[in-house]
Amino acid sequence: MKQWSWLALFGLCLAAVPAAAQDSEGFTQLFNGKNLDGFMTHPDDKAVWKVEDGMIVGTGQAGHLFTYRGDFSDFVYRLHIKISDKGNSGQYFRTKFKKAFPVSGKDGYEAQINSTGGDRVKSGSLYSLGPIVTDILVPPDTWFVQEVTAKGKHITIKVNDKVTVDRDIDNPKELFLSGHLAIQQHDPGSKVWIRKVEVKELK
Repeated sequence: MKQWSWLALFGLCLAAVPAAAQDSEGFTQLFNGKNLDGFMTHPDDKAVWKVEDGMIVGTGQAGHLFTYRGDFSDFVYRLHIKISDKGNSGQYFRTKFKKAFPVSGKDGYEAQINSTGGDRVKSGSLYSLGPIVTDILVPPDTWFVQEVTAKGKHITIKVNDKVTVDRDIDNPKELFLSGHLAIQQHDPGSKVWIRKVEVKELK
């Protein structure tokens, strides 16, 4: 029997993912509303990801739902998302494929999703790097849109069209120019729902 390496199998999975059509704004829907095609989890993660009622639902222990593609560079990345009371999640971008917790600023970037969780860093923040939002911009159990624009070293984050981050990454050690997109499930008791995952790649 032919022995397949993990990277070879990964490449076959990636090649099997069909290209999605763009909408009138140029966004591609990465979630088809039916299953998790196009996404993967690290084998050592403990989070549980399911599709229920046309939504991605994340529960359980720490983990991430990554795109198969790991070469997203300049883009607008938008989530239509809801976080539970005391819940904690994150919108990762240009990130490495790693178990449990890719570190924002060391392995890529995280736009925080947290309304009433124990972490003082709330939705709209660029985790670890700042600026940090400490106000609750959206109540828990409420749908909202968080949008990340990454172009070169410049990053913008918006929560329901309110700009919360608008900065350059000037430290070369903190600059990541491409990687995966991902969604985080932080810890037990947290629950996150996502009904749209969309990206518009910028030339």
